[in-house]
Amino acid sequence: MVDLTDSSLYLNRELSWLKFNTRVLAQSFKNDIPLLERLKFLAIYATNLDEFYMIRVAGLKQLFSAGVIETGTDQKTPLDQLREIRAYLASEKEVIQESYRIIVKELEDENLFIKGYEELSPSLAKLSDEYFFSNILPVIVPIAVNATHPFPHLNNLSFSLAVKLQDRDTEEDSNYKYGMIRIPRVLPRFFQAGDHTYVPIETIVKRHVEEIFPGYRLVASAAFRVTRNADMVIEEEEADDFMMIMEQGLKLRRKGAFVRLNIQEDSDPDLLEFLNSHMQIFFKDIYTYTIPLNLGALWQIVGNKDFSNLTLPPYNSKILPPFDSNESVFKVIDKNDVMLFHPYESFDPVLRLIKEASKDPKVISIRMTLYRVEKNSQIVQALIDAANEGKQVTAVVELKARFDEENNLHWAKALEQAGAHVVYGITGFKVHAKIAQVIRQEEDGKLKFYMHFGTGNYNGATAKVYTDASFFTCKEEFAKDSTTFFHILSGFSKHKKLETLSMSPTQIKPKVIGLISNEAKYGNEGRIIVKMNSLVDSDVIQALYYASTQGVQIDIIARGICCLRPGVAGVSENIRVKSIIGRYLEHARIFYFKNAEPTTTFISSADWMPRNLERRLELMTPIFDKTLQQKLFEILQLQLNDNMLSWTLDSDGEYTQTDNNEERAINNHTVLEDYMNKIYKAQKKDTTSHKAEKLARRLFKES
Repeated sequence: MVDLTDSSLYLNRELSWLKFNTRVLAQSFKNDIPLLERLKFLAIYATNLDEFYMIRVAGLKQLFSAGVIETGTDQKTPLDQLREIRAYLASEKEVIQESYRIIVKELEDENLFIKGYEELSPSLAKLSDEYFFSNILPVIVPIAVNATHPFPHLNNLSFSLAVKLQDRDTEEDSNYKYGMIRIPRVLPRFFQAGDHTYVPIETIVKRHVEEIFPGYRLVASAAFRVTRNADMVIEEEEADDFMMIMEQGLKLRRKGAFVRLNIQEDSDPDLLEFLNSHMQIFFKDIYTYTIPLNLGALWQIVGNKDFSNLTLPPYNSKILPPFDSNESVFKVIDKNDVMLFHPYESFDPVLRLIKEASKDPKVISIRMTLYRVEKNSQIVQALIDAANEGKQVTAVVELKARFDEENNLHWAKALEQAGAHVVYGITGFKVHAKIAQVIRQEEDGKLKFYMHFGTGNYNGATAKVYTDASFFTCKEEFAKDSTTFFHILSGFSKHKKLETLSMSPTQIKPKVIGLISNEAKYGNEGRIIVKMNSLVDSDVIQALYYASTQGVQIDIIARGICCLRPGVAGVSENIRVKSIIGRYLEHARIFYFKNAEPTTTFISSADWMPRNLERRLELMTPIFDKTLQQKLFEILQLQLNDNMLSWTLDSDGEYTQTDNNEERAINNHTVLEDYMNKIYKAQKKDTTSHKAEKLARRLFKES
């Protein structure tokens, strides 16, 4: 009998994440992707890595300092993990630089340039000089560091130029002075000189150091960027005013311990010693680069509309049957449950539901969870309008949504000022569920409930680039559970359970393990297909291993982390794991269990990770409508057949790109775009919505 708890059966969470980011980086090398799209993937890679160091590496450092020995089922110590992370990133550094150099070189062939000041023509150098005096000099902060000028506070991810100077009036070579020039975030990362040339701003600043420090000669300089621990621990029990404690926590984040230093390669050793004598960063967390720092800011160049020919053609999300008419959204949902798949299908019906509810005199109440919303959120504005109209509005605003805290604080205050009841979740738990409930009074005086459940956030911006499932219903069983869920969030409750929906931290994990165990009973007739962002929970993995040993065929589509090791003889040879990386961020959680009753298909806000299953308020929603089940199943099948964007996880923990040397290349993103376009065109020709959809579904199956 195999020991399913054996540490060798589990892949390390942090290293699995790093391999996900490597798959993102690999997109930047693909010649079949337009150049600015490749540059975008480089920006995404860098931004991801910033967050990884701020949160995961910082956390491992704290665990190591606290003397923690083991942190996961793989039994690696924090020190083991830190060593492997540093070695992995050190080996990948040249890959990043190579990608950047290749893309920059190919962009030059398209008449788009990224050049340092020293490479500019006299005319562009003159433009850069003018920009320096008009826009840079007034806002930069020159800082001397000596006995009377202490080393300054450096904010997380702040960007500066360290300088080594010499008094022009002295002949002594050793009489050096040290300082820095802080480059504030109000300045763009690149100065656009002319129409086609981007100049890293630090190279312009370097050119004018001697004018910033008059009377001194520049001996050496080095651009650098610091990363701090950005993980906040909020002691909620001690906070009478949770909003106030969150604001204090955000300020403390700026003062977290230094965890990483990025600096120009071949920097003057004295400059590096000057910086690190104050920051005390472990030498293996100092990364030197020959390319510009802060590649996350490449979005500035990606967004240049003059070079839209170097990006993928824009895809406009489609409003399709049954939401394609001017009929009230309530009447549409009255007829049938509806399932949308964003971004191929528009997010607009979700917005319409809340907007229409805010204006409808028959609507008496709107309840919503808000985790990550955009800065100019039409949904939140509709809730504010509803509250101003005297409707009962309850908004569960998760102030602990990492890196969206400030935006959520802003909206929470605005909602409270409008008279909405704002709930900040439950002590000790994040509210990550995506649910909206509208209560409407019908002609006969009875109340009718309209619900929306999603796998993604109520965020119109991310809904254009994240793939997510979106479910509308007015069925009574969902109404009862959604009301109970909001009562749990806003009141005191113990031991409350939902009947149709499943809720974490009490119900989703046992439900999932039960569904997996049920398939195991069917042996070779069992079938599981699941799609999520990450798979980490060891109890769930053990259940999957056991089902595999019983002959159940299991396919897992996990975009990011996967701690399950597939293809191990006697344990997981019936399990296949793939990751899809492409134009859209795969964000949907969809679960299919062939022999489950009363339904085979579920969507959820929760990944199969301990934090989602044990430390968050999440929802898993059963889909009973056979047509909607089929729609989700076909999406899963399409992604399993994808041979253009897919990576396969091998038993050694490495990912390999899926072989696309087949007769037909299948890119699930473009197939779904084409499918939605066909429905849209068909409905224009035939106003009978069900005929249009029937035709398009036939075309989809053919494709």
